[in-house]
Formats: sequence, structure tokens, C-alpha cells
Amino acid sequence: MTDIVTRLSGDANAARRLKGIYSICSAHPWVIEAGMMQALDDDTPLLIESTSNQVDQYGGYTGMKPADFVRFVLGLAERMGFPHERLILGGDHLGPNAWRDLPGSEAMQRADALIDAYVAAGFRKIHLDASMRCADDPPRLSDEIVAERAARLCAVAEAAAARVGLGDRPVYVIGTEVPVPGGASDELASVEVTHASAALETVAVHRRAWQTHGLEAAWERVVGLVVQPGVEFDHTKVVDYDAARASGLSDVLAKLPGMVFEAHSTDYQTPEALAALVNDGFAILKVGPGTTFALREALYALVDIESELIAPQACSHLRDVVERVMLEQPNKWNAYYHGSEDEQRLLRTYSYSDRVRYYWTDPAISEATRKLIANLSAIGVRENLISQTMPQQYWKLRRNEIDATPMSLIHSKVRDVIGMYAAACRA
Repeated sequence: MTDIVTRLSGDANAARRLKGIYSICSAHPWVIEAGMMQALDDDTPLLIESTSNQVDQYGGYTGMKPADFVRFVLGLAERMGFPHERLILGGDHLGPNAWRDLPGSEAMQRADALIDAYVAAGFRKIHLDASMRCADDPPRLSDEIVAERAARLCAVAEAAAARVGLGDRPVYVIGTEVPVPGGASDELASVEVTHASAALETVAVHRRAWQTHGLEAAWERVVGLVVQPGVEFDHTKVVDYDAARASGLSDVLAKLPGMVFEAHSTDYQTPEALAALVNDGFAILKVGPGTTFALREALYALVDIESELIAPQACSHLRDVVERVMLEQPNKWNAYYHGSEDEQRLLRTYSYSDRVRYYWTDPAISEATRKLIANLSAIGVRENLISQTMPQQYWKLRRNEIDATPMSLIHSKVRDVIGMYAAACRA
């Protein structure tokens, strides 16, 4: 598995210390900074990925095009003292996903432009995902159609890499997980594990499509296959990894030399489950909402501390501002959160899908967050209050691993999550 890390990062020394690699799928600067802190401490590469709806040639929901995202991450690296050569940038679910309401021909033209923009900007790990049906597609796409479209996108990526003179050509991940990315919107009792024969068939059909397009050299850089190992989360529950259920799937890797499995929706898995996933060949672990869920917990813990130390009229009232903005602008959550008004209120804050993450850049919320940090930075955060609201950070403070500044506490809370992935990936 360390061969995969080497192929992704080009860092053989770091790869020897790893048996897997985690991928941070977030555009929040504080989450990315926390990831850089973790990777600096571990002396490892850091894989950061943006998704096809987050960053695209039109700006995505972050307002960033691929080149903008690269500049954004490199700017954070400069600030954090993180070596650029140890950054790996990836694109997740790149394909026609954002344009499924369009006819297939038009959606694929936009997907071509998406892939071209990602590769030209310097993204090196490319997940080619053409599994979603477009407006004029049949109800279920055949494996052959999916593979043909993915091969077409690979050809675009190869042409873009040649055009801009990339020394290191992209590495590719194929396949997709079930259910859809980002967490299930309905309650789950269990998740079906990808059948071994389906995984082998996915690879075989894609290999044939690559050969048809004359992409044999690019096929040698297909390093990962996205499958469903039986992990998922809905709004209130987590389906944990069961190694016994996935054993038949893990055995498939013996027939796929040079490839590993990529596991999506691993957020909220236990440390033991993450380690078992890596040991069983799911050597690329994706985490997204789990990091911003921790970020929200940190900020709201600081709000509780602020309410004890600052007069009400001077407080940030961040929680109230977030709730007001989410009610005024419900388009990012109301299709996902159902039930009574009280149930929706709880989900807006506490759902594992963490749709609060789409709101942190709102001007009113940004200003309230700034005020919270400024208030607590001015007066200092008392350690006995940290014990009440952030007990793990309290003990890290007592051991002099962090300080009591708001940003140190926030980074530490997010690193509680990232650190579990780092531990699971160590050799």
C-alpha cells in the first residue's frame, strides 16, 4: 500500500512510514490549517480534495475555480510553513454530477471543461466519476456507458496535462460509492457492501474503455477504485465498518495489483474501524463533514465560554446568527432535513451531514465568528471553563500541547478528528 502513497506524493521516505493516506475534503481554511499542523507533526504528505460541486469552472458553491482553490491552499501552506512539495491536491467525483439536469451530451461537454480546468490548475489526483444519469439517459446507466464517459474524461485530463507541460501526470481513481456522496439523507440500518464480482467487473469494463481510447499509459496510473465497504452515516446514526462483511471485497485486491480501495463517507467511524479499513486495503480514507462537525462543536463551545465572560450586549451571539441565517436562507438544508419544526431545529445544528458547513462564509456569520474570536482573544480563555466545554482540549492545555487562544482550541478540536485518520494510516 505504501506504493500507492509514493505514487500519489512522490515522497518515498514519508510513504515508508504510512500504510494508507487520508484525504481532507473541505474548503474551510481552519480545517485545512489543522490538517497541515497534523501533517507537519507527522512529517507526512497531506492530501486535500475539492468536490465537483464545491469547485468548478464556474466557481462552484465556494466561488472558487480550480486555479483559485490551488492559490487558496498554497496561500494557507505559506502561512502555516507547510512545504508545497508535500501537498497533494485532488478532485473528487469529477464528471457530469453538477449538470445532471442537462442532456448527456451537454453535461459531458461541461464535465470535459471541468476536468481540463482541474488538471491545468495542478490537481494531481483525479477521481473520474461518470456514474450519474443525465436528463436524457435511461433510468440506469450500464457499466459500459459509465466507463466510456470516464475514459473520455481521462483523455481530456491527459491532453490538459500535456498542454501545460506537467512533469508528473495525474493519477486516477475510478468507481463510485453507494449511496451518494456526503452522507445519506434517509435513515439507515445497514449499507450493502460492494460485491467482489462487481468490483472486478468495474475495473475490467474501465480497462477496456481505456484501451479503446488508446489510454494504456494512463491506465497504469489508475491507483484506486471507489467501493462501498459498508460504512455510512445519516443525520443521527453511523453505520460502522464490519471487517467480516467486507472480507470478500478485500480479497479482490490480490487480483488488482497496483490498486487500492478508496473509502468515502468514513466520517464518524471509530479509530478502531479506521485502522481496520486501512489494514483491509481501503488505503485511501475520505473525511469531510466530520471535520466541520468538529469545527462547529469548537465554535459553539467557545460561544458558551463567551457567554460566561462577556456582557450579553457585547457577545457575538454566533449561534443565534447562524440559526437566523439558516432560516432566512434554507436552500442548503430544507431538502435534506425533515420532520417537525423542533426536529429540523436540532438537525440544523447537530446533523452528522453538517449542512451548517455551507454557511460559514455568509457575511453575517463570518462577522459574528470574527467577533467571538476577538472577544475571547482580548480577555483570555480561562482553563477551568475549557474543562467544562472542551475537556479533551483542557488536558492538552494542561500538558502544554496547545495554548488557551481561541484559534489553538479550534485547531486542536479539528485535529481530534484528523488525528484518528493519521493514526490509522501509520505503518
